[in-house]
Amino acid sequence: MRQGVLLPMGLVVMGAWFNAAHAQSYPLKPVRIVVPYAAGGPYDEIVRTLGQRLTEIWGQAVVVENRGGAGGNIGADVVAKAAPDGYTLLLGNAGPITVNPTLVKKLPYDPQRDFVPVSMVNASRMVLSVHPSLPAKNVKELMALARANPGRLNYGSSGVGNLQHLGMELLRIQAGVTMNHVPYKGAAPAFVDLISGQVDLMFANIVGTLPHVRTARVRAVAVSTATRSPLLPDVPSVAETYKGFDIPTWSGIFAPAGTSRDIVAKLNGDIIKVLQRADLKERYAQQGSEATPSTPEALAEHVRKETVMYAGVIKAAKVNAE
Repeated sequence: MRQGVLLPMGLVVMGAWFNAAHAQSYPLKPVRIVVPYAAGGPYDEIVRTLGQRLTEIWGQAVVVENRGGAGGNIGADVVAKAAPDGYTLLLGNAGPITVNPTLVKKLPYDPQRDFVPVSMVNASRMVLSVHPSLPAKNVKELMALARANPGRLNYGSSGVGNLQHLGMELLRIQAGVTMNHVPYKGAAPAFVDLISGQVDLMFANIVGTLPHVRTARVRAVAVSTATRSPLLPDVPSVAETYKGFDIPTWSGIFAPAGTSRDIVAKLNGDIIKVLQRADLKERYAQQGSEATPSTPEALAEHVRKETVMYAGVIKAAKVNAE
């Protein structure tokens, strides 16, 4: 009887010891981080900066693989179906992780079931900018203008269902106004039309917007996060007018479900070390971004809350990606 009890317990202890030992020696070969977007995008610099410094710690190469398409779904699905051994990771963001579960009817993976959160990596802000011909100097004046002219203001975005679109829809819903969405095939042509006055306003990446704010080609009226940006300290947040408004752009590292807790803990610890380095923080700051290391639990909670928030916006605004 005693032997029958001790044998399974011994196997459990040996299994735990093996997992811990495996995590201590991890990684024994190159680690692949999949970016679910085409090469050359804003997340490439984020992950390559991270990967270079992890390579220094591990003595193993970190290979960045771009697998773009379907709004991030293709690359995310690759990682969801990869072996849970810590050697294939995802640089996830709002698109494939918190937006697409509601936006896409037949998603080939479940972000909260098929991934293990490891750590948040970075966070940034969008800038709500208007063409200088609009008299509005702040969010309150802008929404008052929209309210007085229902359906007259046009806002641009880089496409249906992206954060530029959903951020503006959330603002429109909170303010109780009507505006027209003009989707483009990318942020660059949308911003060109904002500068030329073909559209009246849009949310846009802070780094790309800054030069045009400084030359008065566009006017910044607010940032999309709950707090102001060090790059535009005099520009208020939308939340200063509409409480609770918070639309950051962010990225985080995810592993396939089933990855051992010890490997996740090892990854988390090493990523936090790297993200706390002054040289990395400076590099991210040059891109208008902040290093945001976190626990796996904090990232999981962020994903849960943001998924609920975007589901509400998508349903209320009747956003359809088809």
